[in-house]
Amino acid sequence: MTFQRDIKNHWNVQYKQNGYPHVQQGFILPPDRKEEFDPFIIMAEDWFKRGTFSDHPHRGFQTVTYVIDGRLEHIDNAGGHSILDAGDVQYMNAGSGARHAEEAVDDDLIHTLQLWLNLPKSLKNTKTSYQNVYADDAPRVTFDGGEVKVYSGNVEGVKGPLESLVPFTLSEIKLQEGATYTYRIPENQNAFLYVLAGELEFGESKTRLKKTGVATLTFNEGGTGDSELVIYANQRSKVLIYSGVPIREEYVAYGPFVMNTMDEIQQAYRDFHAGKFGPPAIK
Repeated sequence: MTFQRDIKNHWNVQYKQNGYPHVQQGFILPPDRKEEFDPFIIMAEDWFKRGTFSDHPHRGFQTVTYVIDGRLEHIDNAGGHSILDAGDVQYMNAGSGARHAEEAVDDDLIHTLQLWLNLPKSLKNTKTSYQNVYADDAPRVTFDGGEVKVYSGNVEGVKGPLESLVPFTLSEIKLQEGATYTYRIPENQNAFLYVLAGELEFGESKTRLKKTGVATLTFNEGGTGDSELVIYANQRSKVLIYSGVPIREEYVAYGPFVMNTMDEIQQAYRDFHAGKFGPPAIK
């Protein structure tokens, strides 16, 4: 029988007002509960003006940035430059050492979600890379009362264009009021969801979540089949669902680095200050 997913834990994002230029921030996946989210580490929701995330380093993990509103300018020290709009996604493999900037364009107030996706020890020294997935390039599958947009992974027989070193699935699901949809992903993937708009009921428990609601889902880590999550929309709604197979390695997340030991974190700081991450990320 197909494994039936349900809500495991759920909560609402709590926000703090930071002032200018980092106007507001909340953690969708808070850092003090990272053991629950493997292979994911944290996910932050940010509203910010230009100057908040200028040139900075990373090592040992991947980021997945979803733009909710505004224009996001990406600059990296390998000559990369791009502008992302609402609904666009950028993937970065920091690997052995990235140095980049993520800026609001002109006087925009940018609103983003950034997920940190871990790398196993065997991939932490891989080459830095970036990939943009523009909203129009992500395939859509329509169903009665809505559509699912696939950025990464395989859903509804289509494959998302995002190619990550650690495979994961990211879908954006829109439903009209009264619509029901059954979302299918492998049962061994740890998954969480974030409600961007409306009000939805999930699983056999019919757990009701509104905008800013977050939930982790039940899963069967040793399973080899598919799973189903039944979703019902009480209102016109939009939800993001992320999932991936746990890595199950001890790691340390400290500042802008994610490594397997504190010694490796300290080495990352020494390498950055010694100039081994390359020149600043500026245009």
